[in-house]
Formats: sequence, structure tokens, C-alpha cells
Amino acid sequence: MNASAINDAVKFAVNNEYSGSRDLRIAILKGFKREPFHEILGPTKKRGGPAGMILKNGYLVASWGDVGRVDMTFSVTKSFLSTVAGVAEDDELIATTTDKVDTYIWDGTFSGEHNAKITWEHLLQQTSDWSGELWGGLDWADRPPREGDLDDWKFRELNEPGTVMEYNDVRVNLLAYCLTHVWRKSLPAVLKEEVMDPIGASSTWRWFGYENAWTEVDGVQVKSVTGGGHSGGGIFINTLDMARFGMLFLNKGKWSQDQIISETWIQKATTPSIPNPNYGYLWWLNTKGERHWEGWSEDLFYAAGFGGNFIVVDREHDLVVVTRWLEPSKMGEFMALLRKAL
Repeated sequence: MNASAINDAVKFAVNNEYSGSRDLRIAILKGFKREPFHEILGPTKKRGGPAGMILKNGYLVASWGDVGRVDMTFSVTKSFLSTVAGVAEDDELIATTTDKVDTYIWDGTFSGEHNAKITWEHLLQQTSDWSGELWGGLDWADRPPREGDLDDWKFRELNEPGTVMEYNDVRVNLLAYCLTHVWRKSLPAVLKEEVMDPIGASSTWRWFGYENAWTEVDGVQVKSVTGGGHSGGGIFINTLDMARFGMLFLNKGKWSQDQIISETWIQKATTPSIPNPNYGYLWWLNTKGERHWEGWSEDLFYAAGFGGNFIVVDREHDLVVVTRWLEPSKMGEFMALLRKAL
């Protein structure tokens, strides 16, 4: 790799900090102010400055900022949630992602003609158009259209599951709720035992849910976590642990001599959905489409979160990149600078 080009990319990341407030409670409320009834329901934390790492062939090439600082990671959490689902399928707690969820969750959450059609794959690809309320969040009030009458959106005709992708945290939190009941214990415990401990992650990361998000599992109250920090909560983690998670996926689910996640699952998780070629199972894909980074392989995929949090996995160049608090609109330019180093 070209050292000068790497330095240019790192300098760019440092000089293009996310423009939102470092007080993330303020940044969240401002970022989602158009949503009706939006409020902070889970923990938040003031963030640090820009940070990141670049790893090539398993070696640390560059790092910047405080890589040991624990910060919110917002929708990067979704890719961790997807992985918990993957381990559930690997362990045969879920037979296949094409199963309908109501055969596993029969408490009325998937009752009705529309919701009964929803499969695990629909939830993982954000194509379910599930209709309902969870932890006080209404599905239609999460990221409504910027234009038009809100009542028209509220009473719209629902899309057939699997036909339209809509980014929606209420439905992602629904997936977390369903997986909590499939695993019959808290998802942070599952992630720790099944993934993070085996890859040598630190003990500093945490996964939070909303204040009221409690559900009973086998007579015990268990917190149902969130798939992001849209209303607070989600995974709080440092850059080093994010890089380890990226390396696990770069190595096709293998860590040292242990297969932590099956290659079959990773292939499914990074296969484009029909409604959105840039989205798999809660992972963004670099296939041709609106989110394609020119000059990079279509075998590249990434986790992305509010405020410029990214874990990028590029198999073509054996590369993992983590960014924290890089202005999201500048991520493509950052990747273009990094491409010059290869």
C-alpha cells in the first residue's frame, strides 16, 4: 500500500468530522425531528472525535483518534443483530429464514392476514411492512415520507411482504424481540457467548434497549434490545472491537481454528435482496445501485450507522476499515482516497 495515499485518507477522515452535536441526545432529536411522537427511550452517550482503523491482510496499517473509546454505534448494531439471527439458524433454533415468523412467535404479534405472511427473511431484509406498535413505537411513524399528508401514510395500503424495502427501526426492534424469544435469553448474552468472547473482544461493549422494553421469558423479565440508536440504545462499542467483528466476516466466519459463523450464513447475509440490490440481511452491499462505490468490488459489504459509523469488509483486497464520526456524505470520498493507496 502507498503510505502517502493512506495518510491522505486518514487526514481526510480527521478533518471531516460528523457535523452533528457531540451531545448525541441533541443530535438524535435534531436528526429525527420530522418523525411524529419521536422521543429518547434508551441510553445515549456524548461521543468522542473522529476515530478509525485500516487493516490489510490482517495487519494494522493505520489508526486515528481514540480507538479504545466506547461510543454509540447506531445502525451498525443491525449487522450484529443479523449475526445473532445467523447463529440461531446455524444452531437450528430457526430452521430456515424463509419460515414464517408466526410459527415461532405465536403471541399475536404476527396475527392478521398481512402480518401472518412475514418471514424471518422479510424482517432481515427490512421488506416486511409489518403493521403494529412495539414499545410505544408505531411502525408508520418511523421515518415517514418527507412529503405528503401524514394521515395518507398512516392509512396507506400495506405492501406485500418481500416486495418493498423500507428502513424502519420499529420493525428491526421487532426482529430483536422475536430472536429474544427464540434464544430464550437476552441477546447481549448470546452475542457475548457466541461471537464476541470467541473473537477476543473486550469487556467494554454494551447492548441496550428502551426503558420499557421488557418481556417475560420462562418466568424471567428480559430486556429486549434495539437494532440501533434511533431513540437511544443499541450497541455501545470501541473501534478495536468493531474491527475484530469486521475481521470475522472477512475471514468467512472463522477465527483462528474455530468456525464462529457458518460460511453459508455469511453468503445469505450478503446476498442482494430483490427490492434493494444494495441490501442483504441488515448489511449494506456494494453491488450496482444507488449506494455503489465506484472502483471497489461488488464483493465489498459494510455495516453503517448514524453519524458516520462504518465497518467495511473488502474481500478483494483483504481489507477491513472502521470509521467513527466521519461526515456520512464524505464516506464515498474517503473510500476513493483509500482506493488510491492500493
